[in-house]
Amino acid sequence: MSKYLFVYFVGNRPEEERLHFAVSSDGYHFTPLNNNEPVIEHNKGKKCVRDPFIFKGQDGFSYIIGTDMMCEEGWESNHALVTWRSADLVNWTDETIIDIKALGVDYADTTRAWAPQAMWDKDAGMYMLYWAHSTKRHNVAGLYYAHSADMKTITEPKPLYCREGIQTIDGDIIYNEKEKLYYLFFKHDEDQTIAYVTSDKLTGPYADESVVISLAPSGVEGSQMYRLEGTDKYILIMDEYSKGRFFMQETTDFKNYTPVEDYSMDFGPRHGSIMAITDEEYERLIKHFG
Repeated sequence: MSKYLFVYFVGNRPEEERLHFAVSSDGYHFTPLNNNEPVIEHNKGKKCVRDPFIFKGQDGFSYIIGTDMMCEEGWESNHALVTWRSADLVNWTDETIIDIKALGVDYADTTRAWAPQAMWDKDAGMYMLYWAHSTKRHNVAGLYYAHSADMKTITEPKPLYCREGIQTIDGDIIYNEKEKLYYLFFKHDEDQTIAYVTSDKLTGPYADESVVISLAPSGVEGSQMYRLEGTDKYILIMDEYSKGRFFMQETTDFKNYTPVEDYSMDFGPRHGSIMAITDEEYERLIKHFG
């Protein structure tokens, strides 16, 4: 797993809310595939997707989950997630809309289901999906979660991490094996930075006190942490949205960070995610998409 795949979208117009791929051979320098044009066709829901997250499933398939949203309809017009799966990273099938609003009752007036991610919950024996959620009655977004056996249907959502009166979005969870703790990174809305809270259990409760750690010179959101394979380094990327670029910093202990000076993502990506891939997968993607 010495190469990397970056999945992202590029803007706020409908034709820009599409899935794009870029690859890297070192985890720092990324090159877009397919001339930075979309790589997956959208056929369902809003036919637009934002904030894609990619991960390897327990079944050997890779999955992408994203925000089913067309922002031209308004920032409170979204109420569903969208998923795809692939056996080879080239052909993506099983496009599925997971409509939170369709759950009814407490979720019938959902106005946001933003930036979903997923990871395997070994205690539940299912995937845990989590996203920023708000309704007309509770219009300050907080992080909610649900479980899924197939990435197509979910259990009833529950609060994961919410702060009274303060919006909490763009959650990203990673397990620190040394500390035996889950780190939940999120957009710290008070100063447009990235912060984390911790828990010894995936589904929480997470600590009330958050720690701000982003070093970007301007506002950021959409962070994601990934390991630099074969090392003890972890890289935290974040969307420096006001500047139209990504910011990158690294750590070995999740607490102390240094900015990365030598990296490249100079093709206009917005909120996305990075996954380690094999040499074979890397070559297959380049051969297919160019």
